[in-house]
Amino acid sequence: MLNLVLFEPEIPNNTGSLIRLSANMGASLHLIKPFGFEITDKRLRRAGLDYKELAQVYEYENFEDYLATAKPDRLFAVSSKVSTGYADVNYQSGDSFLFGPETRGLPQEILDQYPGITLPMQAGSRSLNLSNCVS
Repeated sequence: MLNLVLFEPEIPNNTGSLIRLSANMGASLHLIKPFGFEITDKRLRRAGLDYKELAQVYEYENFEDYLATAKPDRLFAVSSKVSTGYADVNYQSGDSFLFGPETRGLPQEILDQYPGITLPMQAGSRSLNLSNCVS
């Protein structure tokens, strides 16, 4: 099973879209607090439609709580600040993919601890939309 992990997500629409995606893919979605919205936000519900009941969504108080509870076997930090391309890795069932907050990305201390992968972008581009990246 694939594990999608959002570190301190800020935009409810993105999280709602990813709830829908995870339900349809059979992936688990792990949400690490604090959030930039209330989990009951109507924009999250609108983007996720009625898929929250079908999705495997887990919430954690912080990154340490996620690590202790979820115990990921292999965790990949997805960032524009690393050089290993996503296609250069041999993935395994159960891998986890960690995505940072929409406005600032993952903290450097996390990037220093876990293997990073990046998605292709044009030179000079800052970032891609979170829900598009996860898809």
